[in-house]
Amino acid sequence: MSIIIAHNLSKSYPVAVKEPGIKGTISHFFRRTYRQIKAVQDVSFEITPGEVVGFLGPNGAGKTTTLKMLTGLVHPTSGNVRVAGHIPFRRQEEFLQKITLVMGQKQQLLWDLPALDSLKINAAVYGISDHEFWMRVGELTEMLSLESKLNQPVRKLSLGERMKAELLAALLHRPQVLFLDEPTLGLDVNAQVGVRDFLRDYNQRYQATVLLTSHYMADITALCKRVLMIHQGTLIYDGSLDALLEKFAPYREIHLELAQQVSKEKLKFYGDVKQVEGRSAYFIVEQEKLTLTVSRILADLEVIDLTVSEPPVEEVIGRMFQAGVV
Repeated sequence: MSIIIAHNLSKSYPVAVKEPGIKGTISHFFRRTYRQIKAVQDVSFEITPGEVVGFLGPNGAGKTTTLKMLTGLVHPTSGNVRVAGHIPFRRQEEFLQKITLVMGQKQQLLWDLPALDSLKINAAVYGISDHEFWMRVGELTEMLSLESKLNQPVRKLSLGERMKAELLAALLHRPQVLFLDEPTLGLDVNAQVGVRDFLRDYNQRYQATVLLTSHYMADITALCKRVLMIHQGTLIYDGSLDALLEKFAPYREIHLELAQQVSKEKLKFYGDVKQVEGRSAYFIVEQEKLTLTVSRILADLEVIDLTVSEPPVEEVIGRMFQAGVV
C-alpha cells in the first residue's frame, strides 16, 4: 500500500494584472483584474513505504509547491493527496507526528543557543520522554558524527555541522516520511557526502520514506533508484533513474588530446563542442554516429589521445529540459 498518493494535484495562484501609466494605476486601485498562474498541473504519483525517490526539475518547475501541498503548508487548488493515511492540509497532530520537512535554505535551530536546547524544545512539542529523548539524540548524534557539537551555540557550527544538526532536529520524533528540499544546498563536498551517508543509513535502519529534491545530481544518483521529473508544473517522467538515462542519453562525450590546437569552428563539424582548452577538446556526439565520428576524427586530425564516456547525469537531464524532450 502506498504511503504517499497524489492524484491530479494542481495549484494555481491569482496574480494581479496592472496596465502601465497613471490610468492603469487608477484602474488597478478601483477594479483589479487577476490572471491565474499554474504552479502545478494534474500531478499524479504514488510512493510506497521505504522508497527513496528523487524529485527533479529546473527552478520554478513546481517542486517546492508540490512538497508544500504534500506537507499541508499549501492547500491544493484541485486534486487529491494523502500522506501516511492523512489529508495533509488538515494538519492533524497525528499526521504531523509522521512527517518532517527539511529545507536547505531554512533553519529551525535557535541561532544563539546550543543546538541541544532547541532539541529539548522539539522533544517537548512532540511529547518525547526524557529517556527516549536522550536515547534518540545519542543514536542520531553518532550517525551524524556530531559528538561534542550539540553544546556549542548554533552560530559557531560550520555550515555542514549546522545542516546535520537541523536534520537531527527534524528527525527527533522519528517520522515515517521525510520531505527533503535541497538538504545539501551550499555544503562543501565532504559535508554533502556526510549528509548522503546519513540519509542512506537512516532509510535502511528505519525504513523511512524519502522524497528528495536537489540540484546536486550526486545526491540523486547516490540515494535514489526512482525519480520523478516535473517541468512547467507538469510531471513528465516517473520511473527508474537508470531507465531515464538509457532512454534519454543517446549520445556520448568525447575528450580529445591533439598534437596541435584546432579551432572550435572546425571541431563543430564532429559534434556539439562543450569546451576547448589549448589542445584539449570536449564535445558531445549522438551515440548512433559515434563510430563514424571517431573514424573521421582519427582520419582528419592528429590525435594523441581519445576517450569516449557517458556525459554527467546532470548534463543529460539539463539537455532534456532545454529540448523539452520527455
